[in-house]
Amino acid sequence: MSGFAGWQAWTGEQAREWIAVPAASADKYSRGVLGVRTGSRAYPGAAVLGVEAATRTGLGMVRYLGPRRATNLVLQRRPEVVTAPGRVQAWLLGSGMDASQRSTATLEALEATFAEGVPVVCDAGALDLVHRNAGPTVITPHYRELAGLLAGAASGAASGVVSGRRVDVTPAEIAADPGEWAVRSADLLGVSVLLKGAVTYVASPGGTRLTVTGAPSWLATAGAGDVLGGILGALFATHATALEADAEACAPLAATAALVHGLAAARASAGGPLVALDVAEALPATIAALLRP
Repeated sequence: MSGFAGWQAWTGEQAREWIAVPAASADKYSRGVLGVRTGSRAYPGAAVLGVEAATRTGLGMVRYLGPRRATNLVLQRRPEVVTAPGRVQAWLLGSGMDASQRSTATLEALEATFAEGVPVVCDAGALDLVHRNAGPTVITPHYRELAGLLAGAASGAASGVVSGRRVDVTPAEIAADPGEWAVRSADLLGVSVLLKGAVTYVASPGGTRLTVTGAPSWLATAGAGDVLGGILGALFATHATALEADAEACAPLAATAALVHGLAAARASAGGPLVALDVAEALPATIAALLRP
């Protein structure tokens, strides 16, 4: 068992350094623009949750490009979101999508997005396309998703991801030793891995090993992962320059997103039940508290 040996526990003091506070001269473009391709006919709410979290984490603009129903729901909740294509500094992809149900148009759009070379947060229904990444990338699977991704890579579903090396692992095996599998996946896939769980493990191909703990157990609720994706997408957009200079910046940004996610959940819960939208709504006050000296 890997436990915490060799891992660094990520703290609020460290996370504070990865929150971008806008200068007096900032505009919406200099503060970061996040492109979002999430949601589906079956799961349009994932788009709403991710966009809500991104806008409340602190960036200049969100461009949402997704299915019509999800687009309408996003605009009803957040009318400031732009739904026209244009330049972005980072992408959030895949939340609320099922790879087995993707249309040809959706697949082509995701592949073109990966090819742009900007930083990408890759979740859920885009995980199987991670081998197409041309820029700094972090994947955000839970145990079952990671097992499916590695099995798909091994069987050739994502040809080239692991250079023909067979990966045979079950969700139970990953759950039994998540730190080890986060490290192995980062090495095999060549991207940073945020493995979600009661303890979040973040591993990079360059050797960074970070853990995040302390989220309330109430956070195990539908849509929580979509909120995490939105937080991380916003952080990627506001730190695009750092990511382009050094892809290892993916790891501290991922750990910061996980820590902010847990702190916002604790604030929203106050010891009781919560829903995912509560976590997103708690983000501004959570970040303000984190930034206080």
